[in-house]
Amino acid sequence: MRVTIWNECRHEKENDTVRSIYPRGIHGAIAEFLDQAGYTVQTRTLDDPEQGLDQETLQQTDVLIWWAHKAHSEVNDHAVERVKQRVLAGMGLIVLHSGHFSKIFRNLMGTTCDLKWRQDGEKERIWVVQPSHPITRGLDEYFELPEEEMYGEHFDIPEPDHTLFISWFEGGEVFRSGCTYNRGKGKIFYFRPGHETYPTYYDKNVQTVICNAVEWAAAPSAVVPNYGKTEALEPILRLAKK
Repeated sequence: MRVTIWNECRHEKENDTVRSIYPRGIHGAIAEFLDQAGYTVQTRTLDDPEQGLDQETLQQTDVLIWWAHKAHSEVNDHAVERVKQRVLAGMGLIVLHSGHFSKIFRNLMGTTCDLKWRQDGEKERIWVVQPSHPITRGLDEYFELPEEEMYGEHFDIPEPDHTLFISWFEGGEVFRSGCTYNRGKGKIFYFRPGHETYPTYYDKNVQTVICNAVEWAAAPSAVVPNYGKTEALEPILRLAKK
């Protein structure tokens, strides 16, 4: 299982609070627990050659994890297209938190992916609404994060194949915080928690969700379809009569 964690890595370089929480970057924190879980992990950032999204890296990736916030517009459209084609060909994609506004997620969803937000450090209660799904394995009915950024409905996304989690915030809002999609042969999971000024990625429940999501997203397609002009499998009688 080959996992690439892509992080724009802007906040960690510019914000002392974020740097103190994630001294190795958000990508480093995620890589640490995935490495401990036994995956082959590599990290890439926006400042790497070809923005860390070169064809060789993507070809060696079974699941791509994406975190971004303030630099969505800096991501090259050609790089986005490379990621999209890999997803359509079967690479899994896990989009975290503010990655909902990334070019790749909006491209694959075909909508604005807009939402309500408020950063007041509110408690977030995340309810499991699909307890039989592989991504929710090992969780209780709900888990809580003591401080998080609020995201609220309406979330302008297509109807998910499955909604796995619904969040409630102290201010009263709710949000579809865990959604799955299929695009081509690729599996996509959007997971809401993960604002940069809170230690969310050290939470064991959050880590469980991401580990489960990697397993789910990497599952190979059972069928490899052929496209284009094709020969008939059986004789076509009306043609034979002619």
